[in-house]
Amino acid sequence: MAKASAKRIEEASRLRYIRVLERFTGSIVKYLFKAEGASKEQFDKKVDNNRKYLDRVEKVPLYKGEYSDLEELAGKILDYRDGSDSIVSIKESILYAANQIEKTTNRRRYKKDKHASDKFRDWE
Repeated sequence: MAKASAKRIEEASRLRYIRVLERFTGSIVKYLFKAEGASKEQFDKKVDNNRKYLDRVEKVPLYKGEYSDLEELAGKILDYRDGSDSIVSIKESILYAANQIEKTTNRRRYKKDKHASDKFRDWE
């Protein structure tokens, strides 16, 4: 059986770290979005439960913009966990940051076809 190269190992650990970040931030964002009677204590408990996944994985440097933004969001969530802000301000800030990340991801994925109607002029 062949040994994995250092590049493959680095790639796998980077991908694992990205997936854990997505899982961590996604879980917290979904909780804040859906919970109607959210409290600071429940938020802290949710962050502590999901932090164990982050602690298992080694931190890897991320170079792409959206992934570094995701890492910043995870850091912001952990900072709010340790801080004494109200749940309303926490919810507003985290949901806004998550929305901005989603917008940048979607902006890159979908391109508007500028002259879509011109394609069919030959048919007229």
